[in-house]
Amino acid sequence: MASLKEIKGRISSVEGTLKITSAMKMVASAKLHKAQGAIENMLPYDNQLHKIMMGLLNADTKISIPLCFPHAEVKRVAIVAIASNSSLCGGYNNNALRRTVDVLKEYKNLPKEAKDVYVIGRKLDQGLSKLKGFNIIKDYLLLGDKPKFSTAKELATKLMEDYAKGRIDKVELVYMHFKSTSTQVPTCETYLPLSVKADNETRVPAGYIIEPSSEVLLNTLIPDALCMKIYTVMLDAQAAEHAARTVAMQTATDNGNDLLDELRILYNKGRQSAITSELLDIIGGSMQ
Repeated sequence: MASLKEIKGRISSVEGTLKITSAMKMVASAKLHKAQGAIENMLPYDNQLHKIMMGLLNADTKISIPLCFPHAEVKRVAIVAIASNSSLCGGYNNNALRRTVDVLKEYKNLPKEAKDVYVIGRKLDQGLSKLKGFNIIKDYLLLGDKPKFSTAKELATKLMEDYAKGRIDKVELVYMHFKSTSTQVPTCETYLPLSVKADNETRVPAGYIIEPSSEVLLNTLIPDALCMKIYTVMLDAQAAEHAARTVAMQTATDNGNDLLDELRILYNKGRQSAITSELLDIIGGSMQ
């Protein structure tokens, strides 16, 4: 059994750790609230923009938009993978890494030079750097902490330009989707080519006049919508990160409190045992 001094030292250590985890939970919770507000404000705009765009595309099947047509064969792929720059967020980074690796396995027949991974997040970069068989592009590595529309637009513009010129044949987005505070879902979405599905709900109602034409409008609207998509995904991933960190710090705090209770019980038992032993020694000495 450990001495009372050792147990007391462990109690002090756990109490100090609890102060840190409690503070980190409060910070993560505040950031989560802010991130939730940002994504909740962005989603209605993004959804409506997407609905208008799909309605125009479904209304006229003769429209020729290069970004909507898949290439005959996927010879080169680009994957935009998003995770965190820091740790202490539970399994968030590992889940993002695992999903990215699963997506890369789908293109195992492609050579290394035909697979580009745009990494956002230092932790994801550290995990992918240990693997082989693809190119890691770090131009946007630190974008995860504070997503900016200007940088998201720069990345989206590069991807659209490469796709339009045939330098890449497909673009995938891999990130952790924020479903709730306790649930973050590893997600993979095809970014390019843009999927066009016929849907009665997204058709433009009859009677609308579009000037100068649907094709001219879409050639302006689609790049804006794709830029917005990248930015929305980054905000979604950021909310998921803060949610994962909030839960992780809450779990750490709960575990710390349980350990603290056990140590205090152990300390009290040891203290009682020591007092009893001292009393027995006093009583035994007085009887001699």
